[in-house]
Amino acid sequence: MERVCFLLRVKPEMLSEYKRRHESVWPEMLQALTATGWRNYSLFLRHDGLLVGYLETENFQESLRQMAATDVNERWQREMQPFFLHAEGRPDEVMERIEEVFHLA
Repeated sequence: MERVCFLLRVKPEMLSEYKRRHESVWPEMLQALTATGWRNYSLFLRHDGLLVGYLETENFQESLRQMAATDVNERWQREMQPFFLHAEGRPDEVMERIEEVFHLA
């Protein structure tokens, strides 16, 4: 199982709306994430907009590829893009993966 951590930056003025949107993620988006191998997926948001994501999957690159092929992911990424400081690409394409250096099981 591959453990993945990534970073993104939410615009500080959009934090409340970003949180609100994640209170009711579209059911079809949740189904797509599950179907493409995203497990134990969490997002953590700091007051200054730092977003830390964590998930577990068998193969992260394959899970990303499969998600990118879904219509719901295309719609979700388009809706979420304005929330992020990295406006030059979709959030799922510009997230910064963080290297794991220690794990206590």
